[in-house]
Amino acid sequence: MGVTRQKHAKKIMSFYKYNFQFREPFQVLLDGTFCQAALRNKIQIREQLPGYLAGAAQLCTTRCVIKELESLGKALYGAKLIAQRFEVRNCSHHKNPVSGSACLLSMIEDGNPHHFFIATQDQDLSNKVKRKPGIPLLFIIQNTMVLDKPSPKSLAFVQKLQTNQLVPEYQKQSIVELKEKGGLVKQEGEKRRKRKRAGGPNPLSCLKKKKKKTQEGQEPSAEKKKRRKRKRNR
Repeated sequence: MGVTRQKHAKKIMSFYKYNFQFREPFQVLLDGTFCQAALRNKIQIREQLPGYLAGAAQLCTTRCVIKELESLGKALYGAKLIAQRFEVRNCSHHKNPVSGSACLLSMIEDGNPHHFFIATQDQDLSNKVKRKPGIPLLFIIQNTMVLDKPSPKSLAFVQKLQTNQLVPEYQKQSIVELKEKGGLVKQEGEKRRKRKRAGGPNPLSCLKKKKKKTQEGQEPSAEKKKRRKRKRNR
């Protein structure tokens, strides 16, 4: 079962690496529900997650998540201690803290530029994450961490990219410039020139040849007329 789960994760990681440029160390944003589930199921997140993702991972959270856990009291005291061990990423809610789920959603706005993973047990948060393309989702089930398969939104986004529908104009121009620097555009021009040379005879060259033949044909007739005139004079 462990080998199958590992292959499943490796396939999904390849999808995000190739299509959304995810690179090590992988940045994983965790909320309080994930920390609580890990504590309940005796999962060592820091030790087990890098092995599951087959790469170095930076575990992080936000101030809003920690404050939310503090507000929930003793029931989530253990989850709060776990979250405090991770790196705290700056969010835009310094003066007015929001819920952990709202804070994590704000961290992945504008196309998830920092390439965050979201680790949560919150079903509502998971559904909202799946509506955004290119965001890996982690959760715990049956005492194991699971990397969710790419959402339909991510698959549709990749399909549009492959059909060149989402490539901005400035990126198209940069692609053309790179081709010119690499000599690809010149090679295409040379191929086209070679094809023109391999065609049929030039009609203009044929016309020139015909003119020469008529001139050559007129010269002997003129000489014959001159000879006849000379004979008559004699």
